[in-house]
Amino acid sequence: MDYPGLAARTGDFSHGAPHAVKVGADGARVAFLRSSGAFDPEAALWLHEVASGEEHLIAPGPIDSYAIDHEARVAAFTRGGRLFRADLVTGEVTAIPTGDPVHDPRPDPHGLQIGYVIDPDRSASLRVTGPDGDRLLAGEPGNAWREHGGSIAWGVAGAGAAEFGRTRGWWWAPDGNQVLAVRTAASNSLHLLDLDDGWVDVHWDRETYPHLAQVRWSGGAPLITVLRRMQQHGLVLSVDPRTGETQVHAELADARWVEPIPGTPRHLPDGRVLVGGELAHDGFDARCLFADGSLLTPPGLYVRRVAGLLPRPGGGAGAPDLIVEGSRDDPSVWEVYRVRTSLGGGGPEVTRLPGASRDVTTGGDVLVAGDQVWRDDQRIGSLRSLAAALPYRPEPVLERVTDRCLPAAVLYPAGFVGGGLPVLVTLGRGPGDQQVWAEDAAWQERQWWADAGFAVVSVDSRGTPGVAPSFEKAIHRRLADVALADLVDALRALTGKHPELDLTRVAARGHGLGGWLAALAVLRRPEVFRCAVAREPVLDWGDLPRPIAERYLGDPSDSAHIYRNHSLTEAVAEAPRHGPVLLVGAELPGLRSTPAASLTEELAFLQEVVSSPER
Repeated sequence: MDYPGLAARTGDFSHGAPHAVKVGADGARVAFLRSSGAFDPEAALWLHEVASGEEHLIAPGPIDSYAIDHEARVAAFTRGGRLFRADLVTGEVTAIPTGDPVHDPRPDPHGLQIGYVIDPDRSASLRVTGPDGDRLLAGEPGNAWREHGGSIAWGVAGAGAAEFGRTRGWWWAPDGNQVLAVRTAASNSLHLLDLDDGWVDVHWDRETYPHLAQVRWSGGAPLITVLRRMQQHGLVLSVDPRTGETQVHAELADARWVEPIPGTPRHLPDGRVLVGGELAHDGFDARCLFADGSLLTPPGLYVRRVAGLLPRPGGGAGAPDLIVEGSRDDPSVWEVYRVRTSLGGGGPEVTRLPGASRDVTTGGDVLVAGDQVWRDDQRIGSLRSLAAALPYRPEPVLERVTDRCLPAAVLYPAGFVGGGLPVLVTLGRGPGDQQVWAEDAAWQERQWWADAGFAVVSVDSRGTPGVAPSFEKAIHRRLADVALADLVDALRALTGKHPELDLTRVAARGHGLGGWLAALAVLRRPEVFRCAVAREPVLDWGDLPRPIAERYLGDPSDSAHIYRNHSLTEAVAEAPRHGPVLLVGAELPGLRSTPAASLTEELAFLQEVVSSPER
């Protein structure tokens, strides 16, 4: 098999690139993981010294996970479940004996002690090791919540956390004397643990606001975001680290659902609290940032993430700029911006950072974007990348179609010169998974499909982020109808500029909720969609995690008809006639299924159907 085909199918070309980048607060050192090459998945821990530009191997791979102290002088990492401490200044690495496999190790901000979790899949416990030895900080092994018969866990993210983008379950206090930890039993609760064995509960109305969506403790008091079960109302709370009492800093409300912005809430150096929200009045439809109610970002900037802070040139330490990732004018372009935080006349002030890409990291006056190191908006170095070059140079044609200005793209086979082509609609992983990007990396696998003889079409239907809050939330309680209508309308609109698209031979493919939508397209709109491949599709929305299902469809107890309208099981029963659907990793009577299938097997199935006479 040739290398481009293998790389496009497996994504192995991404190995060897720096990732999991962390910058010390003084900007002197950058820690990161990197494997030895394009086909090596075992990443090692490396250090980049900003002043000299030199790199040092700290520990060979495979590194399971790692974290650094405040100034990147100490790292804690695990390899095969064993715990290690690394002095990032001297390069000395020390194995720390523990009785159990270690997960999520984190040094305190001063690098003196290391906290870690054991047994995260059952009765997780939180432990601390340091100069005074190793001890249990919180844990209840063997205990069960009586009404459910499950284990009690400390220090893990907890049920429902992933659906809100929260992957952690414990945090060090900035002074290293306390830990804020999640306790998971029948629900999630928060607790402040002193290292001298004292502790207090964090108090909020957990019955009314059961979802713990966000937690941050990087300065001042801890900040948390809690949401009602239906996610239409939330509170941003500050926590008193002495008593556990909470104070409301902001309320979040939306008739459909609240969508917190990653990287918020956070304290600004002047004490204000930064909150992500939406501007939906006076003709505005924007996803913005606010500091104690003052608007910091212009309505034209769709904010995707707050990456950190950088000193403002000439502004002094008390007036840093926010580093924000977002899109302006074009949702297919993800850019990085400086946002002024100091109050002043003239409204929000935003400056794009040329050359900076997504997933940036900051520390001190240093910013790392991808493998590039920046200071004062000037590139001063780079992290060596051993990743292979991308195998394809795709040239998707990006469009905005229909009166709803749906982002769409058409990707042709390399060297295509004309003639009718069957159409493959790629649906990714469903709502929230943006498909139309102006980035080569996003189109590698899709180019493989195009070169197999398809015109590959991608459409960001309503429900996709990046355009505007109203665009994203138009699917509330009617996702199936809205998404299918947008796909059909977009396909018909694209034929005006792309007559090569043969709409009598349209296939779809997706994974998860994208697989659900691909199968539903054939069942509900057989006059347009001829066949589909659905990988691990969602058969019934009631099987999804509750936060996801209820965010889009509402409470199943009073929305049973909506859940039935979104069920593949119901759709199969109601479909009088439809084309072939291949379910991969799922079974449903009336549809062809297989426990596993390679992309080559998917391709053979789709080509057989689209090349046969029209049904």
